Amino acid sequence: MTVHDTQNPESREDALAAAVDAVRGGDLIVLPTDTVYGIGADAFTPDAVTALLEAKGRGRDTPPPVLIGDHAVLLALAADVPDYLEDLTDELWPGALTLIVTAQRSLTWDLGETRGTVALRMPDDDIALELLRRTGPLAVSSANRHGKPAATSILDAATQLGDAVEIYLDGGPARIGESSTILDTTSTPAEIVREGAISKAQIIEVVGDIFTAPEPEPSEEDSESSDEHVAGAETTDGETPAAVSPEAGASGDAETNGTAPEDEQSATGTPAEPVSTDSASTGSPAPAASTSVLDLPAEPEPAPDATSTAAQESNAETPLDGVGRQTPTTGSEPVAGEDGAESSRG
Repeated sequence: MTVHDTQNPESREDALAAAVDAVRGGDLIVLPTDTVYGIGADAFTPDAVTALLEAKGRGRDTPPPVLIGDHAVLLALAADVPDYLEDLTDELWPGALTLIVTAQRSLTWDLGETRGTVALRMPDDDIALELLRRTGPLAVSSANRHGKPAATSILDAATQLGDAVEIYLDGGPARIGESSTILDTTSTPAEIVREGAISKAQIIEVVGDIFTAPEPEPSEEDSESSDEHVAGAETTDGETPAAVSPEAGASGDAETNGTAPEDEQSATGTPAEPVSTDSASTGSPAPAASTSVLDLPAEPEPAPDATSTAAQESNAETPLDGVGRQTPTTGSEPVAGEDGAESSRG
């Protein structure tokens, strides 16, 4: 266990070199960040990550975040990043914002039970950034035992972790003294897993409200269903829609002939009124019956008495006293009247 002062420019280079050697050798280090002190290990050395979790008293079900020293590393480690992530990191990185993203499947690391995700952060601290640019991504968690307060000074970290750590880098008191905010970007809408130094309002100010699910756009089926519903409502009210099909001309004829329009029959479920005698006498054709199962056919107008009609026509053509006795003239052929009696053409 060795403590190196990074606040002194003369000893800073030696301190950084010692920390780089420790990381490459699979040992643990403690480094300053903008939020709190962190315990770090090479993210691509599984034994070192396991040692980090043991030093904190945590299991594999609590994988550590990964600190990076450059924006470009984000795209090398993450996959399927949402559109707003670039704007978010441009504005708030380096800073106290940790982003949970989908990890690249090609990464050969073992951070624990991550379920295919990784929590990334770019700290706003010169010593931490310089170290990360030399070592590459580091698995880093707060420098404290599980359940204890996060260390805000090198003394706090050394008191809790002791000889489990090889190199301690002293950067003075932590500037913020509060843990970072953890934002899960793998869900829609996004979710704040841990509230920290960056507020929800700050995030919304940068990229808008990513915490509310967007309104679903209506599908074509929903639109068609809505149109049908509106059309049906107009028919039920007994109003004829403005736009009608060519067949609608029959409805107009029906109204002229005194017959209820077809759509009213469908809406009420009752048969149309019988055709009036005036309509029958004019010889106008009856409207086509509705094909709906709810439409009952209009009862037909009773046919005139065939006998009486024939009798009237016979009376008009033949004298009453000549019925049945008139003898046809020569060269004429008898014809049958509508009542079945024979009459002469002459």
